[in-house]
Amino acid sequence: MNTLEQLYWEDVTEGEEVPAIEFPLSVYRLVVEAGANRDFNSIHHNSDYAQMTGAPDMYANNIFLQGMWERTVRNFIGLSGTFKSLKGFRIKTFSVAGDTVTTKGFVKRKWKEGTDFLVELEVWSENSKGVAVGPGSVIVTLPSKTE
Repeated sequence: MNTLEQLYWEDVTEGEEVPAIEFPLSVYRLVVEAGANRDFNSIHHNSDYAQMTGAPDMYANNIFLQGMWERTVRNFIGLSGTFKSLKGFRIKTFSVAGDTVTTKGFVKRKWKEGTDFLVELEVWSENSKGVAVGPGSVIVTLPSKTE
């Protein structure tokens, strides 16, 4: 689903896959991202410096990786869905220049609470080394066809 199509709570099925999105990590992309979120720590845009600290290469920061989760979830839920919580976002390994990060997920459960139509998604990121971030839980609200 792209963000021009709206997902409704009634259309969600537990176990349903959240479509994966790939994020190639070029040097250019890491440098631009570090500048855009004002993370000027050299570990995120300078290979030599990152390697001096023990990292294999320059690598994506927390904000960039969270943004990947947000884009993946937003593409699934549409523009009228809202984010309620994010839990379990744990970086397990470096996502370095030249790697591709793929965010994935599935619908863990859905329920109604008061007037909210809620869905819990299990989300994680993978790179060439396996699971790089998560898995974590993202709880969202969706519009209902009944309202």
